[in-house]
Amino acid sequence: MTELKHVKLDILSDPICPWCYIGKANLDRALAAIPGHPIVIEWHPFQLNPDMPREGVDRRAYLENKFGGKEGAVRAYAPVVEHAEKAGLTINFDAMERTPNTLDAHRLIHWSGIEGRQTAAVSALFRAYFKDGRDIGNAEVLADIADEIGMDASVILRLLKSDEDADLIRERDTHSREMGVNSVPTFIVANKHAVAGAQSTELWTKVITEIMEQLAA
Repeated sequence: MTELKHVKLDILSDPICPWCYIGKANLDRALAAIPGHPIVIEWHPFQLNPDMPREGVDRRAYLENKFGGKEGAVRAYAPVVEHAEKAGLTINFDAMERTPNTLDAHRLIHWSGIEGRQTAAVSALFRAYFKDGRDIGNAEVLADIADEIGMDASVILRLLKSDEDADLIRERDTHSREMGVNSVPTFIVANKHAVAGAQSTELWTKVITEIMEQLAA
């Protein structure tokens, strides 16, 4: 059997976006179920809160302000809880004290891509924020995460203390908005088809199977 050529899946996401976390889990399950699939993933920056102060804000105050009080926040997050459970994920809301600015997290994802560890970085950031309640806007936390995935923590810490690639991340974020992306996750299949939102494992299984059939033909 000839080896299938690679098909690019570009994913725009933010590591504090619960739908991105859920969408990745559903996609991961589909990919794991199809050995030999041709999908190659690249992650792209999109900040849910590009104007967030660099030090972040108190999460409860942020949510209540965004959703018009505590009840509004609870109502807004009910579907998140439901879909997270379906995806086999636990979101530890009690541990999440701050809503961070994610510019530095996106810088880490960018640098991890250079070392071929991008998906590992994204997975570790989701886990750190949604399960462990860590502040992924904090440079020390990001350096720890880099260390966990086999990157040089001291190099990452030094880079984070500079402005290295900060403008690049902002430009890529702006470019995505100018192209019409206004929510995440957004998945772009083979540079052609944009799929918005946290899609089901079943949908991804169908898409990947169809791609493989087209390549085989």
